[in-house]
Amino acid sequence: MAQNKRLSNLEALSEGFRHRYLDYAALSRQLQSWARCYPDLAHLASLGQTPEGRELWLLTVGPEAAHRRPAVWVDGNLHAIELAGSSVALAIAEDVLRLHLAADAALHGLPEAVRQSISSVPFYIMPRISPDGAEAVLTGGHYVRSVPRRDPQRRAAHWRAADVDGDGLALLMRQEDPAGDFVEATAVPGMMLPRELDDQGPFYRIYPEGFIEGFDGRQIPIPALLADYAPDLNRNFPHAWAPEHQQSGAGRYPTSEPESRAIVEFAVQHPNLFAWLNLHTFGGVFIRPLGEAADAEMDRSDLSLYAQVAAWAEQLTGYPTVSGYEEFTYEPGKPLHGDLTDFAYHHRSCLALVCELWDLFARLGIERKVPFVDHYTHLTRAQLINLAHWDARHNASRMLRPWRKVHHPQLGTVEVGGFDPRVGLANPPYERLAELCAAQSALWLRVAALAPRLSIERLEAIPLGENTYRLQLTVANHGYLPTYILASARHLPWNEPPYAELATSNGCALADHHERRQQVGHLGGWGRGLFGAATVVPYPHSQGDAPRRSLSWTLQGQGHATVQVGSCRAGWLTASVQVG
Repeated sequence: MAQNKRLSNLEALSEGFRHRYLDYAALSRQLQSWARCYPDLAHLASLGQTPEGRELWLLTVGPEAAHRRPAVWVDGNLHAIELAGSSVALAIAEDVLRLHLAADAALHGLPEAVRQSISSVPFYIMPRISPDGAEAVLTGGHYVRSVPRRDPQRRAAHWRAADVDGDGLALLMRQEDPAGDFVEATAVPGMMLPRELDDQGPFYRIYPEGFIEGFDGRQIPIPALLADYAPDLNRNFPHAWAPEHQQSGAGRYPTSEPESRAIVEFAVQHPNLFAWLNLHTFGGVFIRPLGEAADAEMDRSDLSLYAQVAAWAEQLTGYPTVSGYEEFTYEPGKPLHGDLTDFAYHHRSCLALVCELWDLFARLGIERKVPFVDHYTHLTRAQLINLAHWDARHNASRMLRPWRKVHHPQLGTVEVGGFDPRVGLANPPYERLAELCAAQSALWLRVAALAPRLSIERLEAIPLGENTYRLQLTVANHGYLPTYILASARHLPWNEPPYAELATSNGCALADHHERRQQVGHLGGWGRGLFGAATVVPYPHSQGDAPRRSLSWTLQGQGHATVQVGSCRAGWLTASVQVG
């Protein structure tokens, strides 16, 4: 009865994140209510504050949060306008709570063995990396790539987003210009299309709604991707960071921003992380390493592991998985720098994935392109018009806004409105959010079940003679992954192999104190990924590190012996035995 009440309370606590995009106050309430009502399962902490004073919330979900063991990370809303990531992260948190509150629940059809594996895995969930940016998007309709942070040293003329017409939003402006590069669609009034040779006009220039800082009265600056806000947090992480002149949005130096710095500091302090999900929008695709080199240079075991996760992703979400370098570089051969998942994979040895949520291209009937990144730039006029029709039929016309004439103090007569990308383009319609959350949660819970799981199979004191004993220990890894997680990172200095340390008491002592601490060594997992060497049909065989090790100590006297086994990644186990 008590369990049923706790489970029903979980439903009552929901702020509706599966059906709408929460502002900072509602998101905070959601996290705080879980931590308050389930203190044995949910712990809420702040990793720091943003420049606007908002907390960088991190929710840890799972019993015995202080007990370090292999854990997964989930984050969302690294880019401000990509709000769906927060909803998915919260859905994963709620589903993990549900799993602990009702262990027999058939959550996402996961079998009992998988649920049992997940039950020992903590989840670190940061649903909103950029709360300042998300708030600007939600409350003002501003396009914010990552953070609403202006460079005080910037003096060149540039656009500053602002509400020109007083409707509470900052969308787009258009102005008639015979040299304009846009034209209004005849089939969809108000829809702006790139100009083609046969078009008759009128023609327009399109600008962000706002004003020009440093305007000289003549030269109108070209709108930039980051608009007047910089940097891009997903270019501010330490791996392969490059300065601004090489990588737009890089920031002044790696982790110059409090959000990226807080994440890096947490990750370094938590080597037990083994899997990392970085939620973005949009596209309907998973992006995996490598980000800076072709698959031919990737560790084969890592590639097999990603192949397995990709198969689950396709089955559960319908999204393909692509190489970051081979299919998601904006310019061929020019990798992105300072990316979060590159940091998670290369620096922290995590099974790291980006998910571009919301498969809009598939909804529009657009065939899969290779490389996948071409979906964003290779859209025909017919497909753009189809997008407008889809918005009217399936998105309550949330994207296309009417144009309204206003007087602009710098440009004269302009029209304001046009296009609101927040719901329908950058994020799925509210009506599609619940199914998206469920599919992503089903996948990431399955990934969590890959965790290495140390087990003490045997601890026994065997008599050797008068008051002399051999303490026999057998340690095994019952999990899918090896204790080093990724083969490519096995030899990282901090990725230490498990060891065993003995403590004695009550008249029992080691015969040789130099044996007190003994190396167990890395233990293999039973998993092999997909299409690895072990699947060669004529020669099926086990391979890799053995999943089990045995150690022994010589003890003298009778008393008590306690062994602690583990590592910073695999977690720690303690077992005791009476000697004599």
